[in-house]
Amino acid sequence: MQGLILAGGEGSRLAASGVTTPKALVPVRGVPQLVRLARVLERAGVASLTCLVRQGMPLDPIRPELDRLRLPVRTHECLTPSSLHTLVAGLAVTPPGEVFCTMVDTVMPVADWLRVYADARTLLGGGADVVLAVTPFIDDERPLYVVRDAAGRVTRVTDDPMAAPLVTGGVYAFGPRARAAAAAALDAGQERMRAFLRTVVATGFDVRTVEVERIVDLDHRRDLDIANAWQDSCDEGDPPMG
Repeated sequence: MQGLILAGGEGSRLAASGVTTPKALVPVRGVPQLVRLARVLERAGVASLTCLVRQGMPLDPIRPELDRLRLPVRTHECLTPSSLHTLVAGLAVTPPGEVFCTMVDTVMPVADWLRVYADARTLLGGGADVVLAVTPFIDDERPLYVVRDAAGRVTRVTDDPMAAPLVTGGVYAFGPRARAAAAAALDAGQERMRAFLRTVVATGFDVRTVEVERIVDLDHRRDLDIANAWQDSCDEGDPPMG
């Protein structure tokens, strides 16, 4: 499975709360987020890593850390207008095959990352087209809710609040059919990741989930504070920079 990190957004909400560092470079427990994710995806076992970053993002400070990884790492600049544009641009430069994809602002314990990756591989190997990391922990201005049937297959994704809710967490695994469907959705005029997910569910793709207790998205300064405090208690620890 290939690894893909999407860091094409402007991070405007984070900047509005006083954090001017780009999301990809924001440190959690002293390690820039892009480096943290690259390390955990290497540990999970991806065959390669593609990083799609916002045009003009200064990667020189973290380039030595990326170069220390033992897998092929490619960085590509983008200036995309939406989350689906960024996904499609990333998939276009990612080697063929299954893809494990994460937004750059996603924070989880290392053990959860490894479990989500392993379970996603198993589900894709069993015929799933898409696997979503989901959580009952909701701390998002616009959560995307997921409904599953008794067999664990996603039957609906919606903006409407649900009883006993589960929401998406910014981590996805895609099989070859779903990779092609993302480009087709963009060609059809869709722009948001959530619209693409609704489409693959509604058109009969096999969409499955891996549930984790908690996922934090770094959208505001308070999210960064929460992530730092939380990771101090649940991470196995990251080696320092340099």
